[in-house]
Amino acid sequence: MPIWHPSPNFGPRRDGLEPSLVVLHYTAMASAEAALDRLSDPDAEVSAHYLIGADGTLWQLVREADRAWHAGQGEWRGHGDVNSRSVGIELDNRGDHPFAEAQMAALERLLPEIMGRWSIPAHGVIGHSDMAPGRKRDPGRKFDWRRLARQGLALDPDVDPAALRDSRPAPPDAFDAPLRALGYSGNVPLETRIGAFLMRFRPQRMGSPSRGDLALALGAAETLGIDRTTPTA
Repeated sequence: MPIWHPSPNFGPRRDGLEPSLVVLHYTAMASAEAALDRLSDPDAEVSAHYLIGADGTLWQLVREADRAWHAGQGEWRGHGDVNSRSVGIELDNRGDHPFAEAQMAALERLLPEIMGRWSIPAHGVIGHSDMAPGRKRDPGRKFDWRRLARQGLALDPDVDPAALRDSRPAPPDAFDAPLRALGYSGNVPLETRIGAFLMRFRPQRMGSPSRGDLALALGAAETLGIDRTTPTA
């Protein structure tokens, strides 16, 4: 059971919306206690539904039925006001080091409960950087998305490993359709959206987009039942 630590920073979900997303964040603060103070400070005007400490301690600050103030400006799958559409989870991490085992285990216990209560599919679990590419980077390159995907707690693209190894340059324009199909629909430059996609799905990759990167984007879209054909030449 989470420790109830109510924050004053919340309101009603707008337009009768219910959660269809879970948005993961890192706190980028010195400690969980510092993050807890900030998320509860009325002057800060930020909050989240949950905070998970590095040692696995779980706090709840806002009821899931209410609208916490964690996402800010951005959109996903063409929809804005992500705060009204999501449950926000903050993870005690500065963004420059791996996430602790106890913390990941606590997250893995919490996510199925939230997803079950609100019928949120695996592809509805996203990062702050997904819905606000360029503006936000959390939960960052150190977060183990593959670990969640293996348990059905995040999108797990079905892609031929051989296709992923194709290092030939890919035409950037070819990424636009599959990224929009996945949810990267924000009005930001395509290059920024590609960067956000790769930071999540290929965090070790650097440099210009490759054919392997494009195969991953196309495969992820196809995993959601959206058929996209890889361009030739």
